[in-house]
Amino acid sequence: MSLLFITLTIALGFMISALLAPIFIPYLRRMKFGQSIREEGPQSHMKKAGTPTMGGLIFLVAIVVTTLGISYFTDTLTTQTVVLLLVLVGFGVLGFLDDFIKVVMKRNLGLTSLQKLIGQIVFSIAAYFLLQLGPFDTSIAIPFTSWSIDFGLVYVAFIVFWLVGFSNAVNLSDGLDGLVSGTASIAFATFGILAVLYNQNDAAIFAFSVTGALLGFLLFNKNPAKVFMGDTGSLALGGALAMLSIILKLELLLLLVGIIFVVETASVILQVISFKTRGKRIFKMSPIHHHFELSGWSEQKVVYVFWTVGFVAALVVLMLEVFV
Repeated sequence: MSLLFITLTIALGFMISALLAPIFIPYLRRMKFGQSIREEGPQSHMKKAGTPTMGGLIFLVAIVVTTLGISYFTDTLTTQTVVLLLVLVGFGVLGFLDDFIKVVMKRNLGLTSLQKLIGQIVFSIAAYFLLQLGPFDTSIAIPFTSWSIDFGLVYVAFIVFWLVGFSNAVNLSDGLDGLVSGTASIAFATFGILAVLYNQNDAAIFAFSVTGALLGFLLFNKNPAKVFMGDTGSLALGGALAMLSIILKLELLLLLVGIIFVVETASVILQVISFKTRGKRIFKMSPIHHHFELSGWSEQKVVYVFWTVGFVAALVVLMLEVFV
């Protein structure tokens, strides 16, 4: 995939998102699709109440249109492209239903955890069977080594675990203006570069489509946010990012590329375990981005530091993949 097509893919995704946002945001506001803020959250967030949510629809449309358009034009529309779009849209639909129930039907919890989990498992298994239509490798490589472990039939369980885990991890991270938009665009761009290096143009087109669409969305999602992505966007991004790592056979590398999402999730798990076993909290609030807020950091500072950590992790991964 040439630099020209990489640039074109990112630019098209960016342009579609940037053009759709001014159309979608007033519509979401008229439909009263406003975000409700948890009372137990940081008090500084209360001013965000009513900001339009479900904005993930903006970049989901941009990603699908860009991926299909560029793939068709370059004759690189493959089963893997279909799988990536299936996971993106499928998890996005689950997020949309969750947002719709919370915002429109005024049921705070949205979909139950079980309903959400069942939906995630169904789309994960569907992706597994679609992947089997082509050459399919059930081994998992150990990063920066020549070792790998063949999971065989158990690989389907790994796919379910990976997609469910990372979709929820990105969802947990979506708590500050621009945090997920920025960190996810870095992660997708990193996998896009690796896809180009390994001549997987279908995966590269998808990755760079997401990168461009998220950057276009970030124009309106950065602080102070004019729109939130909601579960519609975060669940879709997490599932798609995990699926991309599987298709590239760089599964475990996602733990480094998506280090922010891993740390955010770990902070929640540790907080719950500590409180249930010792009756004490480790952090002032979890996920950990709220801990830094309550420690005196401004929201923008937390976001910029987390972006920087994600960017440095991406650089380290790229350097090690190229030179080791």
